[in-house]
Amino acid sequence: MIAKTEEDFNGLKEIGKIVASIRDILVQRTIPGITTKELDDLAGELFEQEGAVSAPKSEYDFPGYTCISVNEEVAHGIPGARVIQEGDLVNIDVSGSKNGYFADTGISFVVGDGEEILTKICNVAKKAFDAGLKKAKPGSRISGIGKVVFQTANENGLTVIKNLTGHGVGRNIHEAPDHIYNYNDKWDNALLKEGMVIAFEPFISTLEEQVFKKDDGWTYVTEKSFVAQIEHTIIITKNGPIIVTL
Repeated sequence: MIAKTEEDFNGLKEIGKIVASIRDILVQRTIPGITTKELDDLAGELFEQEGAVSAPKSEYDFPGYTCISVNEEVAHGIPGARVIQEGDLVNIDVSGSKNGYFADTGISFVVGDGEEILTKICNVAKKAFDAGLKKAKPGSRISGIGKVVFQTANENGLTVIKNLTGHGVGRNIHEAPDHIYNYNDKWDNALLKEGMVIAFEPFISTLEEQVFKKDDGWTYVTEKSFVAQIEHTIIITKNGPIIVTL
């Protein structure tokens, strides 16, 4: 989507604020003993209170209002009977729509006291996001964002997931640009445009660079790596990127 009007900006900011609020409430409620289904049920109630709609459920018939991934799960984890434990690495991904506008956000975090490496990958994901944000300017190559994400991971002795990417968002949950890679794809010459709306989401990994889909048809996992993600919906402007999901 290219945001052009005041209505566009206000609509994106409204749904951005809603999904960010749901994300933050779910993070606060993620304590040892709670199930991912209980967290997701809360998200459903919050969507309804805000007059908004879960994007994965409405657009893809996903079996949950949100995607909640734990430990070996990297993305699109299905909420269910899994009980959160002390030290778990959890990712909560919330996307939704209201009045025809979509926003997408997510964050990985450690529940209570966990292994040092888990805290590290969460911190590096934030550093990679901040580095990529500085490259989010009209006229810049989209691949420049992925280049600094990969550099940040590499400088910290980590790597990135290469087959999960950011994407365009705004009037649909997934739209052009189809891919915002977490590495420098030298064949990607596409440019960021004024008003372009993107979901930027670095995935920082301890070892592996690829994920695979489980038999449930949804959940992406690794074989022996931990992965942390941070995601925000951003509007590209000449005065700097506007993050609507803070």
